[in-house]
Amino acid sequence: MSVFRDDFLWGGACAANQFEGAWDVDGKGESVPDHCTNGSHTHPKWVTQTIHPDRLYPSHQAIDFYHHYEEDIALFAEMGFKVFRTSINWTRIFPTGEETQPNEAGLAFYDRVFDCCKSHGIQPLVTISHYELPYALAQKYNGWADRRLVDFYMNYCKAIFERYKDKVTYWLTFNEINCGMMPMGSVLGLGTIQGFEGPMTQVPDKPQERFQALHHQFIASALAVDYAHQHYPQFKMGNMDCFITTYPYTCDPTDILANQQAMRQTNWYCSDVQVRGEYPSYAKRMWADQGVTIRMEPGDAEILKKGTVDFYTFSYYMSNCVTTHKDADHIDGNIVGGFKNPYLKASDWGWQIDPKGLRYSLNEIYDRYRIPLMVVENGLGAYDTLEADGTVHDSYRIDYLRSHIQQMAEAVKDGVDLMGYTPWGCIDLVSASTGEMAKRYGFIYVNKYDDGTGDYSRLRKDSFYWYKKVIATNGEDLD
Repeated sequence: MSVFRDDFLWGGACAANQFEGAWDVDGKGESVPDHCTNGSHTHPKWVTQTIHPDRLYPSHQAIDFYHHYEEDIALFAEMGFKVFRTSINWTRIFPTGEETQPNEAGLAFYDRVFDCCKSHGIQPLVTISHYELPYALAQKYNGWADRRLVDFYMNYCKAIFERYKDKVTYWLTFNEINCGMMPMGSVLGLGTIQGFEGPMTQVPDKPQERFQALHHQFIASALAVDYAHQHYPQFKMGNMDCFITTYPYTCDPTDILANQQAMRQTNWYCSDVQVRGEYPSYAKRMWADQGVTIRMEPGDAEILKKGTVDFYTFSYYMSNCVTTHKDADHIDGNIVGGFKNPYLKASDWGWQIDPKGLRYSLNEIYDRYRIPLMVVENGLGAYDTLEADGTVHDSYRIDYLRSHIQQMAEAVKDGVDLMGYTPWGCIDLVSASTGEMAKRYGFIYVNKYDDGTGDYSRLRKDSFYWYKKVIATNGEDLD
């Protein structure tokens, strides 16, 4: 008998800006990703203020889910998906973010997507804002640094809540909101890039601006959750964090304290606000250490307290080590790097593979918050080889996912209330961090390449058939 609950939500996850394409179709406006060029593991993607005809912008076409959604959702159904995590592209609904009336063509597209999901027995899990801020808001207001974005976001939420009230039950307010704790978050999540053009790694880091922008996102999230609870009691509202477990590199007490501080800053700060409804005890010292003063308006504390989420979701790809010692080796990672763990292997992109860290993380998160959890991103970005007969033998991806599902099962035995699992990039898509197609995650291979070529055909990888078996047995058959 499976340790996973009978209604466990097996599925997969994608994001609008990374797989939809059709960037200027049916009235869609320009988003921040539409102004990001392609890059690679060694060459960062650029943010440009105008669209340069001699540069490649991978989100413009991506894998063209916009015109392939019926085929793709049918493939998800063939695997047995119970849930499909996707996002709504804000600029399809409000092209600049400032309009008072939504774009009907954009709303109608997601009607078709959600209806297609329903016809296959798949529930949508919708991220409201997944790294696709309208570029006009980034340029005019410097993104979330301006509190006026709260009203624009709420206008957007009210439009999609009312439109999809009978089609969507599960909502996430912001994707990986804690990326705003790191410099890269200025581009990905916060949109604080007013007037900037250049490599994403060279966006000026302004902690005061980042922390203030995050406060505005906390207020927006809380208002959206409270509004949904009042008007749509059937909705289940969740947060979404990028959880990067860290370990002290040594047993030096200084490393122990440094790791505690890293865990608080990277993993706990944002979710403490969204789940507990107030800033944590350590926030004031964190602000002081970084020279930050949060400007709050009367009533903000009450807004945060009323807008706590119903369930906690997170991405988990890797773990890192933290140390104050100078002799440790650095290693790359998702959003933030760290120090190399000698007990772990790493992916082609330097992300350390740590399945047991997922069990540890699930236990730590559940003990802290005691609300249902869901792993909404997990997976292995790797170079896949398309064989002459149209097959992709990705045993390395199966090994990665198997080991993580096994540790999820151990966490459930430990007492964690785990409600679902949606591996990232269930179909190949554009990487958010590097802007490349070569870093593939999917169960489905898409014939699209980093130079923009490809016929967009879809092919089932070996992992497709393996995951289909996993779902059919509710996680019992992992061989």
